[in-house]
Amino acid sequence: MVTGNLFHSKKNSWPPEEYVSRNTLQLFNFDSAAPPKQAWRRRLNSHANILKEFSVTFMEAIQMVRLGIRLWSYVREAASHGRKAPIDPFTRESCKPSASQGVPLGGMGSGSISRGFRGEFRQWQIVPGTCNISPVMANQFSIFISRDGGNKKYASVLAPGQHEGLGKTSDEGISSWGWNLNGQHSTYHALFPRAWTIYDGEPDPDLKVSCRQISPFVPHDYRDSSLPSAVFVYTLVNTGKERAKVSLLFTWANSIGGISHFSGDHVNEPFMTAKGNPPVTFAVAASETQNVNVTILPCFGLTEGSFITARKMWGKMMQDGQFDRENFNIGPSMPSSPGETLCAAVSASAWVDPYGKCTIAFALAWSSPKIKFSKGSSYYRRYTKFYGTSERAAVDLVHDALTNYKHWEEEIEKWQSPILEDIRLPEWYKFTLFNELYFLVAGGTVWIDSSSPSADVKSDQDPPIKVESKNIKVAEAEMNCRHSTGFEHTSTSGCNSSTGVGLKQNGNSTIPRKKRSSKHFSHHLKTEDQLDGNEDVGRFLYLEGVEYIMWCTYDVHFYASFALLELFPKIELNIQRDFAKAVLSEDGRKVKFLAEGNYGIRKVRGAVPHDLGTHDPWNEMNAYNIHDTSKWKDLNSKFVLQVYRDFAATGDMAFGIEVWPAVRTAMEYMEQFDRDDDGLIEIDGFPDQTYDAWTVHGVSAYCGCLWLAALQAAAAMAQRLGDKFFAETCKTKFFSAKSEFEKKLWNGSYFNYDSGSSSNSKSIQADQLAGQWYTSSSGLGPIFDEFKTRSSLQKIFDFNVMKIKGGRMGAVNGMHPNGNVDESCMQSREIWTGVTYAVAANMLLAGMEEEAFTTAEGIFIAGWSEEGFGYWFQTPEGWTTDGHYRSLIYMRPLAIWCMQWALSPPKAIIEAPKINMMDRIVISPATFSLSLPETRVRKIANKTACFGNSSLQCTC
Repeated sequence: MVTGNLFHSKKNSWPPEEYVSRNTLQLFNFDSAAPPKQAWRRRLNSHANILKEFSVTFMEAIQMVRLGIRLWSYVREAASHGRKAPIDPFTRESCKPSASQGVPLGGMGSGSISRGFRGEFRQWQIVPGTCNISPVMANQFSIFISRDGGNKKYASVLAPGQHEGLGKTSDEGISSWGWNLNGQHSTYHALFPRAWTIYDGEPDPDLKVSCRQISPFVPHDYRDSSLPSAVFVYTLVNTGKERAKVSLLFTWANSIGGISHFSGDHVNEPFMTAKGNPPVTFAVAASETQNVNVTILPCFGLTEGSFITARKMWGKMMQDGQFDRENFNIGPSMPSSPGETLCAAVSASAWVDPYGKCTIAFALAWSSPKIKFSKGSSYYRRYTKFYGTSERAAVDLVHDALTNYKHWEEEIEKWQSPILEDIRLPEWYKFTLFNELYFLVAGGTVWIDSSSPSADVKSDQDPPIKVESKNIKVAEAEMNCRHSTGFEHTSTSGCNSSTGVGLKQNGNSTIPRKKRSSKHFSHHLKTEDQLDGNEDVGRFLYLEGVEYIMWCTYDVHFYASFALLELFPKIELNIQRDFAKAVLSEDGRKVKFLAEGNYGIRKVRGAVPHDLGTHDPWNEMNAYNIHDTSKWKDLNSKFVLQVYRDFAATGDMAFGIEVWPAVRTAMEYMEQFDRDDDGLIEIDGFPDQTYDAWTVHGVSAYCGCLWLAALQAAAAMAQRLGDKFFAETCKTKFFSAKSEFEKKLWNGSYFNYDSGSSSNSKSIQADQLAGQWYTSSSGLGPIFDEFKTRSSLQKIFDFNVMKIKGGRMGAVNGMHPNGNVDESCMQSREIWTGVTYAVAANMLLAGMEEEAFTTAEGIFIAGWSEEGFGYWFQTPEGWTTDGHYRSLIYMRPLAIWCMQWALSPPKAIIEAPKINMMDRIVISPATFSLSLPETRVRKIANKTACFGNSSLQCTC
């Protein structure tokens, strides 16, 4: 438990007054227009440096040459079948990653689009497992200002003009636009899921502009958090003495990133949300009010042959500040030709009186209802449960976004305020805690309506619920909005025909609505999640990383899962259910393991899978094929620990009973690795855990500690579920194993890396107490006495943290006791961001608050601060001591939420029944084994449903 007097670390505070004048902040002090006091900030003219990727040393290359050859062959074989290998270190994007990221758009699991801090729309992940990082430069907001008398006019794209991809100003494309923004007086402020861009007198010195970006990421709201939409609210303040006509322009290309806009057969058409219109893929809209006039241009092109070019469109806005109202009556455009890009524009205009204020709201939505994985399985996304399965739903989504965004903001503020207002916490920690959640949107997340393939779901012509139009009118009246106008894109044969994205379908979507209730969000598990225990929240996937394309990689989820458990516990429980079913399943198909070149079966019964798959998740697991993970020593322990933590935190007895057979089976499976019957598992001399390049010999501090923790958690869970025999068996084994663990690894100040005799056996591993961290996080008693725990953590702090650039980079994975970094492999010399957060959480739980925040602050300084390496909103798995990254946009950094869990554990954890490991019965040697008699195994396993896929066989 954390002490009451939290350490006040160096705050790394970025007060908004250092970026925006106090006067401007006061002008925006209404309707959430001003940026928050705690936020990540950048000036728009900041340089976006190219990021530096790590490289292996000569000796590491020699060690991995055989693996590299086999991996190269595997990557080429996958490509020959039209598939991307889960791990492909050989293929690189033509657009190099840069320090330009910002808060992504949309909810979870429906495809995402990121938006850089300078305003560009980039990092497209509409198609599962694919990520196009290049920005689509035609997607922009622009502003046109004319003062009374016409003597003063300003026009500019609201992004600095130093972007790549801009050609000569004399051409007919976007280079002809006014890229006049310097960015020196414009700033970006990020607090996920919202972001603010403040234009403090740019381009008009007498006009202050705030753009507020809002996405529907609302903890414990399993409906709106699935929606593919975002809102941009512009607040205009006229500080001049003349009335100003201000026109805002939102342009959008018919594209899903990359070069998809060149594929041809794209169609644009206008819409008004009060009318039923054909299906869409993208929808862009603006709210029209008494003071705001909305007009559209359904179609323009970027080349000279276009009927209306980008240059002509810009000239029209320069001259009139709006488009012709007759454009609403234009039908669909002609399909585009290959190589031709179709774009559309929405303009919203208003007069702003001297010293007056005005608000204009835009929205973006996209609809890609069906996802299809490369080996054939198709599903409908979660949001189709509420909006139907037609791409036409984007019109309804964009309308509802404009109607409901204020409700989203209210709920977001209720959730974030207790943490932001906690004066005990360092400033950098507050906004980094929320900003690391970007991965739950931009981490390739997939959220489906149910486990049934799309063929079994209702047809597109049969949306689930219909709503009368009068409900929509009422909703619009509440926001004083007469109607929403905009345009829609339809790709009639798909931007990418192999994926089915943008296929035109018939039928109109309808919008089921529920009565909104005022919910109060505290900062731990919410009671409303238990109100409807039978609610089907669908199934959820997220990638290990955009470079490691494997769904729900379990050894990494071990660290990241605190975020889901805290914010969306029903999703977290469903992920655990998926893995519980997998434990009792077997897939006998042969797989070649690339590290050694040997063969084995894809999934062994009793072994927790490494991941849920890549090309056919849930049906073809273990896409990872570097090692045979059925021999890994961390996965099963991590499964037992996560299940117990989730069981204790939620108090969901039905969940506990449902997954208990898998927990027992996972524990029984591990007995084969206790080769000397001392209760402790041994390692097989290869990297058989999450550090899959770092070899271990004998007993491992990391895996051994996890095993001790798993025995304790299994005993506690067995006791609560009434399986007393198994509880006592685990207790007995725990005492034997703990004694051997301490005898073989404790050296007086920390636990050695392993019990072998290699050059790094005495290394100080940052993650050596991972098991202790989890038992403490789950309300269980400590594994080791206080002296050993604090001594080990102090050693890690003094060596792994403080000896690396004075603690300004995080905790290096391995450090020799002489103070030199362990360079036995690439992973031992890396600093892993998520592991550093976990180590910091362990320090918090041990009462070492100063050390904890100093340790975690190193990740902030190196990754997020202006003096760092530029990894904001793309936090990598890790970096070397010189700051070179490996694997951007990675799952594990979500582990910062385990720090918040340590600071404010749920009441259920605090009050969880404590198991007394000393209170045990004597068990005869004959019953010392965790394994059950065969008949009892069958009885337990039969209680758990098995996968129906023919290639997966339950051996129960």
